[in-house]
Amino acid sequence: MKGFDPAQRLVDLANEVRVTPEASREALAALLARHGERADDLTPEAFSAADAAELRAAARRMGEVLAETDADRAAAALNALFEVCGARPRVTRHDGHAWHLHADREDAGWGDWFLAAGALALASVLTEYGRVAWGACAAARCGAYFLGTGPGSARRYCSAACASRERVAAHRRRQRAGQ
Repeated sequence: MKGFDPAQRLVDLANEVRVTPEASREALAALLARHGERADDLTPEAFSAADAAELRAAARRMGEVLAETDADRAAAALNALFEVCGARPRVTRHDGHAWHLHADREDAGWGDWFLAAGALALASVLTEYGRVAWGACAAARCGAYFLGTGPGSARRYCSAACASRERVAAHRRRQRAGQ
């Protein structure tokens, strides 16, 4: 089975809830399925409307961490999430996935699961890169969350298209100001 990326799952869920604050249970289940969650765990009985509401609230909270630009404040926010969730790391292997870390309690609900898993994913990124390697797009009409774990300096935009639009807009402003 192909590996999965908890940090990208976090970003995708946070973006879904940012764009569609009341994203449906079905939309969230489909997104989770694309990220490797088992169909049995996403049935209406296993993942109810109340579970979806809990997940949306957790995604909004993780969005606050994704918007954080300071490494010290990000680390403090991640540690606070670990504390709130009662997270204790454990190594696990299931559903055809390779060994990997979980930080959620065995009995965690969808919200606590997402907060603990998301905090673990971002903590891994922060400690690997030694900086906040994520963000909210600086483009005026975007704001999408992104991971910026590639080479080079820290990113400000979610995509080359947003960066280009901002450069063109700045160029046009300078031209107008010069006239």
